[in-house]
This record gives sequence, structure tokens and C-alpha cells, in this order.
Amino acid sequence: MQLFIMRHGHASHVGATDAQRPLTEQGKLEACLMAKWLDKTAPELEQVFVSPYKRAQQTAHSVLANLNASPVSTTLNFITPEGSAREFHDYLDGVCNVEKINSLLIVSHMPLVSFLVEELTIERNAPIFQTAAIAQIDYDLKRMKGQLVQLIAPADIC
Repeated sequence: MQLFIMRHGHASHVGATDAQRPLTEQGKLEACLMAKWLDKTAPELEQVFVSPYKRAQQTAHSVLANLNASPVSTTLNFITPEGSAREFHDYLDGVCNVEKINSLLIVSHMPLVSFLVEELTIERNAPIFQTAAIAQIDYDLKRMKGQLVQLIAPADIC
């Protein structure tokens, strides 16, 4: 399975709560740029899991609006900045035992996105994500671990 882990785009520092912080114009542009990259890299994207936080929802919306594919989008309340990578790993393996998913995007936050890469890969490295960066993992459903293929950010493709 091709697994893509994305940090939300650049967000405002102002919001009623952390969960309500919106994307800036830069963040919206970053999300659109990465959607174009994702569309070329994963034209058959099937599923999107997204944090309930506003900036992640807006990032996912921008990405989905710029894809040729029409993946199913699901909000998961436990993939917030304080979420557990192990809990998500268990959830992912459970879902993949029930559903046949070949390509999946996760839109979440630092530090969880770093911890997800560490949890889901053989290398167990926790890279630092720039805003709107995407880690691509070739995930082996039988081994329940994957190989980090690349980590790409908007600055890498401009």
C-alpha cells in the first residue's frame, strides 16, 4: 500500500482555540501545490484520513479539490497534535484487514506526523515536517511496517 502522511499547510497563529486556527493564504497555496504533486504520484488515491482541526480540514479540502481522483475522506478525532502514533497504527492495520486500500493520505499535525513515520517504518526515524510536507511510505500490509520512500515539501517542487 502507498501511504502518504501530510502535515497541514501554514496556519495562522490566531484562533479562538488551537483547533480553530485556519490556514493562511500561504498555507492554501502550499496545499494546492502538494495536491498537484500527489495527483501525479498517486493518481489512484482511494482514502483520506484527516484531523478534525480546522487547518487540517482546510488542507484536506484544498488537496481534494485539486485531485483528479475522488477519494473517500474520513475525519478521525484521534489524529490531532497530541494523538498516539501507536493507536493510529493499530487502527490502520485493523482497517486494512477489513478493507482493501491501495493508496491512503493522512492529513495531520506536528509532532504526530513525525511520530507516525517513526511508528510505521522499519527505519524508525522521526523526520521534521515543513508545513504541507508529505512523507511517502511503501507500507507492507503483511509485515505491518513500511519503507520511507521520500519526504517532500512545497519548497522542494517550486
